[in-house]
Amino acid sequence: MLSVHQILNHVQKPSYYTGGEYGSVVKEKHASLLRYAFCFPDTYEIGMSYLGGKILYGLLNDIKDVWCERVYAPKDDMERLMRENEILLYGLESMDSLQHFHLLGFTLQTELNYTNVLNMLDLAGIPLLSAERHACFPLIHAGGPCAYNPEPMADFIDFFVIGEGEEVLPEIMDVVKSFIEQQEGDKVELLSRLAGIEGVYVPAFYEVQYREDGSIESFVSKHSNAKKTIQKRVVKDIDSVYYPEQVVVPHSQVVHDRVMLEMFRGCIRGCRFCQAGIIYKPFREKSPEVLNECAKRLIASTGYDEISLASLSSTDYSQLVEVCDLLQDWCEPNYVSLSLPSLRVDNFSMEVMERVQRVRRGGLTFAPEAGSQRMRDVINKQVTEEQLQNTCRIAFEGGWHTIKLYFMIGLPTETLEDVAQIADLAHMIVNTYYDLPGEMRGRGCKVTVSVATFIPKPFTPFQWAGQDSSAAIDEKIALLRSRLKSRRISLSYHDRRVSYVEAVLARGDRRLCSTILKAFRLGAKMDGWESHFNFGIWMNAFEQSGVDPDFFAARAKPEDETLPWDFIDCGVPKAYLLEEARRAQEAEVTLNCKLACSGCGADRLTGGTCSAKG
Repeated sequence: MLSVHQILNHVQKPSYYTGGEYGSVVKEKHASLLRYAFCFPDTYEIGMSYLGGKILYGLLNDIKDVWCERVYAPKDDMERLMRENEILLYGLESMDSLQHFHLLGFTLQTELNYTNVLNMLDLAGIPLLSAERHACFPLIHAGGPCAYNPEPMADFIDFFVIGEGEEVLPEIMDVVKSFIEQQEGDKVELLSRLAGIEGVYVPAFYEVQYREDGSIESFVSKHSNAKKTIQKRVVKDIDSVYYPEQVVVPHSQVVHDRVMLEMFRGCIRGCRFCQAGIIYKPFREKSPEVLNECAKRLIASTGYDEISLASLSSTDYSQLVEVCDLLQDWCEPNYVSLSLPSLRVDNFSMEVMERVQRVRRGGLTFAPEAGSQRMRDVINKQVTEEQLQNTCRIAFEGGWHTIKLYFMIGLPTETLEDVAQIADLAHMIVNTYYDLPGEMRGRGCKVTVSVATFIPKPFTPFQWAGQDSSAAIDEKIALLRSRLKSRRISLSYHDRRVSYVEAVLARGDRRLCSTILKAFRLGAKMDGWESHFNFGIWMNAFEQSGVDPDFFAARAKPEDETLPWDFIDCGVPKAYLLEEARRAQEAEVTLNCKLACSGCGADRLTGGTCSAKG
C-alpha cells in the first residue's frame, strides 16, 4: 500500500491534495479542540472559488478551541488511487481522516452535487445513512441554497442549517462543545439540543405521510424540540458581519482566483424564475467605506492583483460609482484591476465600466433570459429590446467586441415564436455593431447565445410549474439553430437531460433518498460535469427505486398541494409567491424594490431593515 504522499506523484493535480497553502490555518491538537470539516462536494478548483467557504473558514477558525479544515471531492485519478491504497478522505490542514472530526459540514450549491456528498462520505469510510451512524461523531450537517428543500437528502444528513451561517454556526459550536464537556447523552440527545437552535432542521424528528396520488398528506414533528416551522437565519447588520482579512491562496489556479468583495445580499429585481432572489431577501448593502477597507486588507494579505465585486446584480448597488472611485484611488496605481460580474442591461453605463476596467478588459455578459418582450414580462425581467440595443452600442463604442447573452427556454407560457425572437435579438446586436462608423469597429464582433432549460425551483413563483418535455426542448433548440444564420453568432446550450434530473431533485421529497442512493451505487457522481453525467444511470435509479421522475419535474402542482419544503419559512410568504405566479400568467410586471415596495414581507426578519427602501 502507498501513502498519501506517495500517490501524489501519480495524479495530475497534486497541489489539490497537499494543503499547506498560504493563509491556511493549522492549530495544535488537544482534548478540548472541536474539529470541523468544511466539505465542498466538488473539486478543489471549484470549491476554492466559493466565497461562502472563505467566510465560514475564517469565522470558525477565529473561535477559540475550534479548528476548521477544508475538504474537497477528489478527481478521478486521485479517487482511484485512494481506494486502491485504502486511504480515507482527509482534511487538507491536518491530513487526518474525516472520522476524527466532530462535525462535517457540506454546502449544497446545486442538486447535481448530491451524489458527490455520498461519494465523499463513502471515501471517508462513514456510513451513508444517518440511521446507521449511531455514534455522536462525526455528525453530518448541510446548508446552502439547496437546503431550502432538504428532503431529497433527509436520510443522509443529520441536520440542516437553513439560511446564513455567520450567526448560527457559532451557536452550533457552543451546543456541541457543551455536550462534549458534559460527557453524557447519545446522538438523539445531541440532535435534540441542536434542533432547539433557530434555523436548524433535524429530518429524523419528522414524519411524512403520502396520499395515493403521491402528494404529501401530512408532515408532522414527532419530537418536542422539532419546530413546526423552520425559520431561516438572516444577518441583520451586513456592515458589521464577519468578513475575512486573510483567505487561503491556492498553490495552483482555480476558477475565481482573486479577491471577492460581497457588496450586498438579496436582490431588488424579483425575477420569477430566480430562487436566489427570494431566499436571500431582504436586500442589505454594505457601505463603500467597509468594502474599501475589506479590499485593502485582502489585497495586502494575499498579493492578488484583481478584485471582483460580487453580488446577484452588481450594478444595482446604490453607491457603485462611489465605491469604484474609492477602490480605484489605490487600485490603479498598484495595477490592481476591478471586475464587475452580474451586469444588467437596464443600468449599464460607460461611467461605471470606465471605472472598473481601466487595467484589464474582457468580454461582457448580459442575461436577457427571454427573447420576446411578452416572455420577459412573464418572468418579470424588466429589460426591453431598446435597452439591450443601447447597452450593446455603448459597449461597442467603448471598445468591447465580445458579448455573451444568457437565455432560458421552456419557461411557463412560452411559445415557439417567443423562442424565435432569441435569434432575432442576437442578429439585432450584430447589426448594431456594423451600424457603427467604420473607425469605431475592429476586426468584428462575436455574440454568443447561451441557452439553458428552465428548471422550476422551490420558493419561486414558478415552483408550481412543470418543466417542458424533452421533445419540446429539442424542438426549440432546433428552431434556434435554424434561425441563427450569422457567422458572428455562436450557439451553446446546456444538456436538457441534466436539467431534467436537476428539476426532479429540486422539487422532490424524501422518497428520492432511495433514488439518490441507488444512483450513487450505480456509479453516479460529479453529475454537474458533462464528462461524468450519465443519464442512463439516473433513469435506472428511478426505475429501481420505484420513483416516477415526471411526477416531480414535469407535473404542474396544484396551488393547494402541500409542497415538500412548505415547513420552511424563507421570509417571503407563500401567498406572495402565488400572487406573483398569477401575475406571470397575465404577463404583468412587478416593479423592482427601489421603484416600489412589492410587500414581500422579508424585512420582518431584520426588524424592518431593507436597503432597497432607502
